[in-house]
Amino acid sequence: MNTDALAVLQQHLTDALNAKPDEARRLFHGRGHLWPGLEEVTVDWLQGVVLVSLFKAPGASEMAGLRALLAELITTAAWQQAQPHALLLQHRYLLESTTEWLLGDTFDSGVITENGLQYKLDFGRNQNTGLFLDMRYGRRWVQAQAQGKRVLNLFAYTCGFSVAAIAGGAEHVVNLDMAKGALNRGRENHRLNRHDTNRVSFLGHDLFKSWARIKRDGPYDLIIIDPPSFQKGSFVLTKDYQRVLRRLPELLNPDGVVMACINDPAISAEFLIDSMATEAPALSFQQRLENPPEFADLLPEGGLKALIFTLN
Repeated sequence: MNTDALAVLQQHLTDALNAKPDEARRLFHGRGHLWPGLEEVTVDWLQGVVLVSLFKAPGASEMAGLRALLAELITTAAWQQAQPHALLLQHRYLLESTTEWLLGDTFDSGVITENGLQYKLDFGRNQNTGLFLDMRYGRRWVQAQAQGKRVLNLFAYTCGFSVAAIAGGAEHVVNLDMAKGALNRGRENHRLNRHDTNRVSFLGHDLFKSWARIKRDGPYDLIIIDPPSFQKGSFVLTKDYQRVLRRLPELLNPDGVVMACINDPAISAEFLIDSMATEAPALSFQQRLENPPEFADLLPEGGLKALIFTLN
C-alpha cells in the first residue's frame, strides 16, 4: 500500500460512495488482483456500515497511510452524502480478526438487504459477518429456481440460500450445518422475512454421520453444496468433497439439479467438474454462474466457482 495505491483506493471509495448502493455491496475488491499494492484490502457497504478488511498485516507506514486516508474520507462530501453511521477496520490476518470502530458507537449486529430480502449480520465478533456477498448471484439463481421444490442446503451456515429458496416458493428446505449457532441465525433470517418456518428444517449435525437422516427427508429437487475450503477436524475440500458428490444420485429426484461451489482461489472449476464425473457420472455439468461485477478477478479461476449440474 504505497502512496499511489492508497490514492487509487481513495478514488474508488469516493466514487463508490457517490453512487451509494441501495443494498449491501462490495465497494472495493483488492483481492481480485486488479489493483497493485491493494491485493489484501476489501471494503464493503453494509447499509450504513463501511467495513474495511485487511487480510495481511501492513507495514507501519502503510497502516499509517491507510488510517490517514480513512480519516480524510469521513470528511468528504461523498461520505456526507452516503451518510454511513459506522466505519470499521477489521484485521483479518489476526487470529481473533480484531475489529476497530473508527467511527460510530460499537454494536453487535445489524440488518442488511439483498435482492429485497433481509439478513442479520454480526459486527466485530466473528471473522465473517454472516453473509458472503460474492454469492449474491447464486442466491438470486436459487430464488428463481425454487418454486415448488424440495431443497437440501448443505453447509448451510446462516441459511442465506434457504431464505432465497423460500422467497422463491420452495415447498421445503432442509438446512444442515455443524454450527448450531449459525443455524439459529438462519432461523432469525427467515423470521426477518416473515417466512413460514414450518417449511424449513434445521439440522445441526455432522454431514458424514447424517446421510440416513438426510435421505429420510428427501428426495430433493435441488441440492446446494457450498462448503468451506477447510474446517479443522471436519472438512478438507480437496479430500472430502468427493465423499459428498458420490451421494448425490441417491438424494435427488429425476431431473434433479445441484449447485456445487468452491470458494478457494487455488482450486479451479475443473477440479469439481472432474470430481463429479468420477463420483457421480449421472450428473452432467451445465453452466458456471457469473460472479457479481464488483468481484472482478484478474485470474478467471481466482474468484468464486458456482457450478450447475443436472441429473441425466
